[in-house]
Amino acid sequence: MKTVKCVLLALAVIPLLLAGCGKKQSGPPTATNAAPNYNTGNPLTAPVDYLGAVVEAQKHAEKVIDVSYINQDIQLFQASEGRLPKDLQEMVPSYLGKIPDVPVGYQLVYDATAGSVKVVKKP
Repeated sequence: MKTVKCVLLALAVIPLLLAGCGKKQSGPPTATNAAPNYNTGNPLTAPVDYLGAVVEAQKHAEKVIDVSYINQDIQLFQASEGRLPKDLQEMVPSYLGKIPDVPVGYQLVYDATAGSVKVVKKP
């Protein structure tokens, strides 16, 4: 009986050992979903780089917020007036309190045929 248990145990363990055997990978392991390497900058300029990134993120957030509420006001104008505004100034002050300021180096572009506003870099 003891011999049968040993044989069964050996039959169960041998496939596990063989599964681990195979071609070994040469070199370091490669990750397919590796995180980006953010440690490429100079540690001495890290504070300045960080502040620059914060300013760019703020500019992007301001652009997104301004565009979304202006586009909502354009839809409201169209629903009330039955047409799209000719320009953004036509919406002030009834639908739009004021035309918002955009970050330096950017401008608002209104497409009267589509009824949408975008913030783009100045040429």
